[in-house]
Amino acid sequence: MAKSVADDLIDFLNSSPTAFHAVDEAKRRLKLAGYEQIFERGDWKLEAGNKYFFTRNYSTIVAFAIGKKYVAGNGFHIVGAHTDSPCLKLKPVSKVSKGSYLEVGVQTYGSGMWHTWFDRDLTIAGRMIIKEGKGDGASYSHKLVRINEPIMRIPNLAIHLADRSVNDGFKVNTQSHLAPVLATSVKASLNKVVTDNGPDGKPDESPNTSGNQKHHSLLLQLLAAEVGCKPDDICDFELQACDTQPSVIAGAMKEFVFSGRLDNLCMSFCSLKALIDATESEKSLEDESGVRMVALFDHEEVGSNSAQGARSPVMFDALSRITTFFSSNSQLLEKAIQRSFLVSADMAHALHPNYMDKHEENHQPKLHSGLVIKHNANQRYATNAVTAFIFREIAAKHSLPIQDFVVRNDMPCGSTIGPVLASGIGIRTVDIGAPQLSMHSIREMCAVDDVRHSYEHLKAFYEEFTCLDAKIAVDI
Repeated sequence: MAKSVADDLIDFLNSSPTAFHAVDEAKRRLKLAGYEQIFERGDWKLEAGNKYFFTRNYSTIVAFAIGKKYVAGNGFHIVGAHTDSPCLKLKPVSKVSKGSYLEVGVQTYGSGMWHTWFDRDLTIAGRMIIKEGKGDGASYSHKLVRINEPIMRIPNLAIHLADRSVNDGFKVNTQSHLAPVLATSVKASLNKVVTDNGPDGKPDESPNTSGNQKHHSLLLQLLAAEVGCKPDDICDFELQACDTQPSVIAGAMKEFVFSGRLDNLCMSFCSLKALIDATESEKSLEDESGVRMVALFDHEEVGSNSAQGARSPVMFDALSRITTFFSSNSQLLEKAIQRSFLVSADMAHALHPNYMDKHEENHQPKLHSGLVIKHNANQRYATNAVTAFIFREIAAKHSLPIQDFVVRNDMPCGSTIGPVLASGIGIRTVDIGAPQLSMHSIREMCAVDDVRHSYEHLKAFYEEFTCLDAKIAVDI
C-alpha cells in the first residue's frame, strides 16, 4: 500500500533534527527522483527538460526543473520555505561547570517558547568539521552528526523551592536557566580516568594536540564516537539541542501530527514533494514553458540576514544563471522576473479553542480546512488581490479548501520570506501556510488533512500556473 503524505512527512521530520539534516534529506530525495546536483562554484550545463539542484552552506537548498518549451525570458514558478526552527544552539565555548554538574552552554536561536524546553529528554545534532590525515597531507571534511539517545535535560526548579506564584507566569532567564545538564562531575571524572588509561586499563600514549578546552571532554567523546573519529580530530562544529521524542501521527482519531519543527519543515516537505511529484514523469515537462523551482532557506527565524538566508542573492543568482545560460541578452532576466511567481509557504496560526479571543472574528483558520492565505495591509505579508486570486483559483479548480488570515489590529503581525523576496527581487508573491497550534514550542501540532491539502495545492500550482497566468492581465 502506498505511503500517505502524512506518513511521508513523519519520515522527513524524524530525519531532520536540524537545518543541515533537512537539506541532507531533501538532497537524498531529489537524487532518487532523478535531479542532478550542480555546484555554485562550478560552471552550469543546463538543458531544457532536465532537473537540477544545488546547496549553499548545506543549510539552504534550491531545486528546479526546466520545461521542455522553456526559452530565456520565461518565468519561474517558485515555492519558498525555510529549513530552520527556533532552538538552543551550543555556544562557541560550551563548557559550563556549576555545583558539581557538567552543563552545556547554549544560546537561544529565534523566538522560541523556551519554557517548553524544560524537562524534555534532549540530545545534540548538527555538523562538525573533522580533520583527516596528518601534517601537510591533512584534509578537512564536513560531517553531519546526531546522537540518537537522550544525553541532556533542562530540569525545572521544584515548586517547593520556587516562588509559589510560578504557575501564574513562569519567566525564563535565558542566560541562567536554560543550560542543559550533561552529567555530574563525579561520574564524568570516572569516565575521564577510563579514557586516560585507555580501554585496556593501560595509560593512553596518544598525544592530545588539540588544546580544546572549550567543551567538556565527555561531550567531545560522545560526538567523536558517533562519527567514528578521535576527539582531537574535531576542529569545530555547529550543534544544537534537540528533543528526542519522535514525530508521530496521533490523537484519538489519528488526525493530528505531533512534532517539533513543523514550522517550517512541514511546508518545506510539502513544497519539495510537490515539485518532485509534479516533475516525476517524462511527460510532466513536455508542455511546460517555465521553470518549476523550490527554494528552502536557512535563517528565516532570525531575519534571513545571512549568505544563505532569503535576503542573500541565492535566489536571484539562481534565476540569473539559468536565464543567462540560455541567452546572453541581459534584458531577459528582468523580463523573466516579471513573468515569475513566488508562493511563500510558512505555517499559519490555527484558531486555539482555549484562546479564541486572539483571532480576528472573521479570520479564524481551522485545522482540516486547508491552506491559509495570509494578508497584511502593512506588507508584513506580500499577498495582494492578484496573487491571492491565482492561488484561490487553483484551489477552486481542484475542490481544495482555502482560508484567509488577518491579524487583529491590536496585535503585532509576524512576517515571512515573502516580503523579503518580493521587495528584493520584484517577484509577485502570495503568502500562505498550513494551520497549526503551538507554533515555536518544542512540540507543535497540525492536522493530517492539511498536510495532504498543502501537498495537493502546491503540486497543482506547479502543474497549472503557466496556463492560468496567461489568462490574467494587470499591467496593460
